[in-house]
Amino acid sequence: MSRLRVNAFTLSLDGYGAGPDQSLANPLGVGGENLHKWMIKTRSFHQMIGKDGGTTDTDNEFAVSSFENVGAWILGRNMFAPSRGPWPDDNWKGWWGPNPPYHVPTFILTHHKRAPIEMEGGTTFYFVTDGIRSALEQAKAAADGKDVRVGGGISTVRQYLQESLIDEMHLVVSPLLLGSGEHLFAGLDMLKLGYRCTGQVATADACHVMVGRV
Repeated sequence: MSRLRVNAFTLSLDGYGAGPDQSLANPLGVGGENLHKWMIKTRSFHQMIGKDGGTTDTDNEFAVSSFENVGAWILGRNMFAPSRGPWPDDNWKGWWGPNPPYHVPTFILTHHKRAPIEMEGGTTFYFVTDGIRSALEQAKAAADGKDVRVGGGISTVRQYLQESLIDEMHLVVSPLLLGSGEHLFAGLDMLKLGYRCTGQVATADACHVMVGRV
């Protein structure tokens, strides 16, 4: 059965998944890139950006497994573009260049209509304007029995958590403080929503925490 997953989703020690003031120059907000030291060094990430080398340690194993059995993705508008409001034009096609890392149908939550964009490597971006449940239905249909991965950002993950729609999460706690930004758990009672911690693994650069719905 298709599951809705969050994988390799990195948080600061004080619970922020992105820094403040996202912009074209700071896609993850000010200081947000520092969260991902654990992943940037891995062979999986190196291969993603066309480089050789990289570590093959526990962090890499988590990075590799995060892409396994994924048949579709769901992203929030901010994960796709720095702009807000109506699309200024059709030129922006994501942060990742002509060959994004998804390689499957990818559904973007937005309030503003836009035609699908077919990219290299099997990624097609679809823009969903009628809510998170519609996006999930479309993504599950496209995934054809495989899992659907929610890539973020924070607001998108929170919306699915509030409806108890996420089946499992792999969160990565990075040993740094951001102080401000977008907080994942603010105002959410995860126990009442039906979630429990199911495991954890510590490495030099991160603590990998598994959360499941019970």
